[in-house]
Amino acid sequence: MARLIAAVCVGLFGLLALPAQADTDPSDVLGSWSFQTKPYRDGQCIMTGTMRLSSHPEDGLYECELTAVEVCSMWGRSVVLQTCQARRFGNQVSIRSEITQMLEQKVEGLIYVPDNFSLTIQDHSRMWGALVSAATAPVEFRRAEDGIS
Repeated sequence: MARLIAAVCVGLFGLLALPAQADTDPSDVLGSWSFQTKPYRDGQCIMTGTMRLSSHPEDGLYECELTAVEVCSMWGRSVVLQTCQARRFGNQVSIRSEITQMLEQKVEGLIYVPDNFSLTIQDHSRMWGALVSAATAPVEFRRAEDGIS
């Protein structure tokens, strides 16, 4: 009986020594995501959109493309296609974007600033953090229903 208990203890300690896969597997953020901010600019604006993360040869770096839809009561709706790079540090993801094309804009001459995000990975289906752009706001990213593709 003592040998059985010792064997079980050795096995359990061995499992505890294994690295956590969520922090070391970069593929868990690949794929399609949707996002939505909380209201910002005194509740007058909200942003929703989609983002697709794809692999990059450099470890911890991802190519991405996002489409942001910003709706503000004072100047209408803007739809902006952006390319971006995402960098992962453990459970942190930093997204830096560049505007590719303004697909829709209600106010002429409005300067739209690229949408950057600072995120924390909650689990394989959710990231949360902040929009860091011309305005800041809490944001939540949810993995698309089709998962990694």
